[in-house]
Amino acid sequence: MVLRTEQDWDRDQEPVDVYDGGRCFEFRLNHERPFLFCKPCIRDEGGLHWSVGANTLVQLSERAQRLNPHFFSGERGSMTEVLRCPSSVLGRDLRVRLYLPPGYHENFLKRYPVLYMHDGANLFFPEEAFLGKEWQMDRSLDLLDAMSLIDRLIVVGVYADDRERDYTLPGYRPYARALVEELKPWIDQGYRTLSGPRTTAIMGSSLGGVVSFYCAWEHPEVFGNAACLSSTFGYKDDLLERVRREPARTRKQLKIYLDSGWPNDNYEVTLSMAYALIERGFDLGREVLHFAFPLARHSESYWGGRVHLPLQLFSGKARRAADRRRGIPSETLRLRQKKRP
Repeated sequence: MVLRTEQDWDRDQEPVDVYDGGRCFEFRLNHERPFLFCKPCIRDEGGLHWSVGANTLVQLSERAQRLNPHFFSGERGSMTEVLRCPSSVLGRDLRVRLYLPPGYHENFLKRYPVLYMHDGANLFFPEEAFLGKEWQMDRSLDLLDAMSLIDRLIVVGVYADDRERDYTLPGYRPYARALVEELKPWIDQGYRTLSGPRTTAIMGSSLGGVVSFYCAWEHPEVFGNAACLSSTFGYKDDLLERVRREPARTRKQLKIYLDSGWPNDNYEVTLSMAYALIERGFDLGREVLHFAFPLARHSESYWGGRVHLPLQLFSGKARRAADRRRGIPSETLRLRQKKRP
């Protein structure tokens, strides 16, 4: 393994250390600017093999960063067929489709954060989506990855069976149990996941936003991040009342993203939920984010257009850097910056 950088794209930079049985290579970088573009390469008897994808943007203010390049698989993520997870809680199968990030089938030692999303039929394919409008989640994830903006992650799109039943009270109670007790263990066993609450997120829109909030509020030890877009709070749920009366201390580790359009897009109830969380001590900007989008409509196209915001909150590299500054543990890092004289 060697490194090529923008300082000289034709020159190999050799590693300063190799360990973990030859699986980890450490490089040290220096540059007059606070950032540097680079690209890991493999040199063997067949010549030089450049890693797949866009050049990696490294922030030299970070003492150490980890790269997981891939060389022999596609530039974009891949999707599974629709899979079935048996659920004894619900008495039926949960149908899911997974997005696996670029390099998943090549980087066998890497584990990934996981995002669970409701209304799985609306995420990837227009032929499956409501009115033919999908979120284009795969395109958004691949774009954010090319920007070196977020950590690569697995998305589990859970197909809806009966939204009115599963996404509202009382039906979201057994539905959430099925996710926590059956689907998540099934995913963690079958795929290379980071299974803790800090690296597990849940997201949905409209009624899917309601059930996402419920899952995180009821099970903060499982879902540490929740994104609730244009959520119909108060339609058939008691979540606002629960936020106002139930203990907040045990839930302060949550990251909650709330948004809506305006008008006629659940603006008022979403704003009320944001105020309730702030009144309970959740810090705006760190533990809860709230945005309102003027003239945005209640549709998959609009939700897909702003999904990059919760993705940056949950899996953004800037969040990871902030966590390190606060002493929150993260993965071991292997790309180190030289000390400046």
